[in-house]
Amino acid sequence: MISAKTSQKIWFAILFFATLLVIIPVGMVIYIIVKNCWQAINFEFLFSMPKNGMRAGGIFPAILGTIILVICSISIALPIGVFAAIYLSEYAKENLLTRLIIMAITNLAGIPSVVYGLFGLGMFVVFMQFGASILAGSLTLAIMQLPVIITASREALKSVPQSFREVSLSLGASKWQTIRHVVLPNALPGILTGAILSIARQAGETAPILFTVAAFYLPQLPKSIYDQVMTLPYHLYVISTQIPNMPAKITYGTALVLIMLVIIMNIFSIILRSFFRKKKKW
Repeated sequence: MISAKTSQKIWFAILFFATLLVIIPVGMVIYIIVKNCWQAINFEFLFSMPKNGMRAGGIFPAILGTIILVICSISIALPIGVFAAIYLSEYAKENLLTRLIIMAITNLAGIPSVVYGLFGLGMFVVFMQFGASILAGSLTLAIMQLPVIITASREALKSVPQSFREVSLSLGASKWQTIRHVVLPNALPGILTGAILSIARQAGETAPILFTVAAFYLPQLPKSIYDQVMTLPYHLYVISTQIPNMPAKITYGTALVLIMLVIIMNIFSIILRSFFRKKKKW
């Protein structure tokens, strides 16, 4: 008969081993990338234009293009996703139609990104005649983000105690005033969690932007939302597979910059989420 103390140690060891299985591969990936790129990372690499068939110079246009797409797509997806979640959580009745809508939203999160890219190509690039542009790419990425944002926001809204709503309504506030001033502030940390997850995914997507916005090489920076842009994921794909004799340090350097960009975006979002979490009343 195993004692409770021994059983606890065994399970602790199993959980610790499972954690190592997650951490070690990630650490090895980062180690290999850093080991092979440290000679490439410098001011010129980060803030200059590509030169010599992208075998020299920098990746600034790709960095800027990635940031622009992430900001534009989350600016479109976040308000739409939150408003949809408010309707489903606070206004929609529990019936078959609502359950079908929720199931459809959940299933949309599992659709391959290349399918979204083809949809963006047909809808925004061809049908709406936006062309391959920042606008078309941002709208496509925004549609990809909606399932995650709606699901996370809906769960965050449902987690706010019902008593908060009842007290607000009993004091004479309208339903919208209750949602605006009571429910949303307390659900904001959970909503930002959904935004963080969607940002982390969109920053590294290649297939959707390949069809709607990404360019192989651009000699100048974008000037409007109807221009194409270079992006880090597509740039990394191009220099890894399409350009012969590409120095390995540039490939690994681009990969490291993409990882760091995602980490910085996530850190900023986490700090913002922590700020609002401290304001929660429960």
